[in-house]
Amino acid sequence: MSCIIETLEGRPVADRRVEVVERKGLGHPDTICDSVAEAASVALSRLYMERTGLIAHYNVDKALLVAGQCAKRFGSGEVTRPMELIIGDRATAQVAGQSLPVVETVREAVDRWVRDHLPGVRPAEDLITRVTLAPGSEELRRVYAAGQDEVPSNDTSGASGYAPLSPTEELVLAVERYLNSAEFKRAFPDTGRDVKVMGVREDRRLALTVAMPPSCRHVASEAAYFARREEILHALVRHFASAPFEVSTSSADRGAGVASPHLGRGCSHPSGVRSPSSLSFRGPARRYVHCTGLGH
Repeated sequence: MSCIIETLEGRPVADRRVEVVERKGLGHPDTICDSVAEAASVALSRLYMERTGLIAHYNVDKALLVAGQCAKRFGSGEVTRPMELIIGDRATAQVAGQSLPVVETVREAVDRWVRDHLPGVRPAEDLITRVTLAPGSEELRRVYAAGQDEVPSNDTSGASGYAPLSPTEELVLAVERYLNSAEFKRAFPDTGRDVKVMGVREDRRLALTVAMPPSCRHVASEAAYFARREEILHALVRHFASAPFEVSTSSADRGAGVASPHLGRGCSHPSGVRSPSSLSFRGPARRYVHCTGLGH
């Protein structure tokens, strides 16, 4: 197949009047599902290589995070029903008569990822993992049989990508990375990792809406909540002060998520995230990407 390169027609997104960008952080359910599926895939590949010398047939790209429940009040809270993660699809459990611990390998990979990235979540207590794996068809498994010098294709797949990031995308990504960084969590250990950042640029004005949950154990009262939120907003302003833009802050606890417009790539339905806080950056949008202090 030959390589064909064409010039993309149309106006770049960064040059259009309106641009909407969303970033789901490390603790967002969608990001958790994608991340644990990837961790499970890596673990299975290592298992197959170590035990058999080849990667057997598997597909572990399905994950569902079922919400738990908690009793929360000012100053305390407890989990009354744990979250449940359902992960699986297909995996070869026997190669050349050798049984392989595929279920255990996936569960251990999930627990390890949770411990490493979500320190506030206790595997097997706050999060129950259910692994559902079954072998693929005999025809597909034969493709991966040992002894073949060349492994033929067993599927078709298409992919798309884009580069570079627009200035708005750069800034939205930088804000989320800062809010989930070790530096920020040391200063604000009472904040969660389910961070969501929505950036809406209209001409040269960019407004950011940030949703990030507080820990109820650290919120003694309603007044304490609003005071802490203002501290977080000011920390964001200080961190991005080197950007050559006017920065204003505002807060609104009226919304219940953000509706997505029709974009060329995927967006999500309103998420039900509460208590958003917003930052507005005013200035030449093209210069955002050149700012220092954006967390890169």
